[in-house]
Amino acid sequence: MFLALLKFHADLAIGGYNERVKEEPVKRIGILTSGGDAPGMNAAIRAVVRTGIYHGYEMIGIERGYHGLIDDTMVPMNSRSVSEILQRGGTILKTARCTAFNSVEGVQRAVETLRRRNIDAVIVIGGDGTFRGAQDLHDAGVTTVAIPGTIDNDLGYTDLTIGFDTAITTVMESVSKLRDTSSSHERMFVVEVMGRNCGDIALFAGLISGAEEVIVPEMEFSLPEIAERVNKGMQGGKSHFIILVAEGATDPYEFTKELERLTQINTRLAVIGHLQRGGSPSATDRLLATRMGARAIEELRIGSSGVAIGLRGNVLTAKPIAEALAVRDRLSMELYRLAEILAR
Repeated sequence: MFLALLKFHADLAIGGYNERVKEEPVKRIGILTSGGDAPGMNAAIRAVVRTGIYHGYEMIGIERGYHGLIDDTMVPMNSRSVSEILQRGGTILKTARCTAFNSVEGVQRAVETLRRRNIDAVIVIGGDGTFRGAQDLHDAGVTTVAIPGTIDNDLGYTDLTIGFDTAITTVMESVSKLRDTSSSHERMFVVEVMGRNCGDIALFAGLISGAEEVIVPEMEFSLPEIAERVNKGMQGGKSHFIILVAEGATDPYEFTKELERLTQINTRLAVIGHLQRGGSPSATDRLLATRMGARAIEELRIGSSGVAIGLRGNVLTAKPIAEALAVRDRLSMELYRLAEILAR
């Protein structure tokens, strides 16, 4: 931990991309969480609020994401208001997806609310939709900084997003319990996990839980070939199997039904669902969220706006939100091939 903190302070000294310097200094900062919740969001809120207060800023919590900007639902925040939240999942500021903010009128209402409240800058925590909203605010003249908070790990500009590590740990623990039943009844379980367009949860969780197959949206698959590998495994003495399927890869119900037909093995579908979003954040997510929250304040201190905080090789980065969104997330072929090798 001591070395991590040293690295943290060294990273802060690097500074970041300064796209626009405001003529007037920032005095009042708003913070919001938007989109799907992710374990570690509260840790990020805590770091933002306490670091901001340490540097003399007034901190304002914006409730229910961008709805809070349109509806003007805000609360003042201090060090006590973020006490005892480091270990909590979800977000104390609540979160929602706001279709009204997708319009020019919605953005303008948000800007008017910020001006009326004398809020000079906004720090947002969320995924790609949240980032696009932050870019819209930036384009409208609002100073913004974005922090990646999404369990999908689908923002390609950063190695990790807040919540991902906790989510794959939840999947790992669930699969471990399912494997006990799978082994006892000599069954095959198809386990659907989240990841509509990104297979990182399925891939990483598959590796750490020893899944026999991992199905992700980025890679084509052949059900007959999977069935053939399962049948060969049975011939070699294996009696139970775990197949991890990302929700965006295929219809899990049809997949399970057809796999059972091709293998003649009693097969069950388990959908982990929103359990992946909840729970106390892991040590990795707490530290990542804390570092990113503090760095967001540092970016405002040097006059940055329209930037997204990221992580590359354990070094914090800050790059334009537009550039961050333009980086396509890519499945790690190295890990994918490793999963194939270890499953045999």
